[in-house]
Amino acid sequence: MIDPNDKSASQNSKQGRASRDDRLKSALRENLKRRKLQARERAAITEPSQNDDGTLDEGTAGKADD
Repeated sequence: MIDPNDKSASQNSKQGRASRDDRLKSALRENLKRRKLQARERAAITEPSQNDDGTLDEGTAGKADD
């Protein structure tokens, strides 16, 4: 039988919950950092490069030879 006046059981439960919450917060923070880094890397790969004069460098694709 559980004694309603026994505070040690509820304290252990609260400590376990707090520990779990801390681990989840940490995991979510790391996941967010990883996803932001991946998004930055994808954006850097897909962005067209610019020439020194500020125009986009589209290469020779789509240009007709004269």
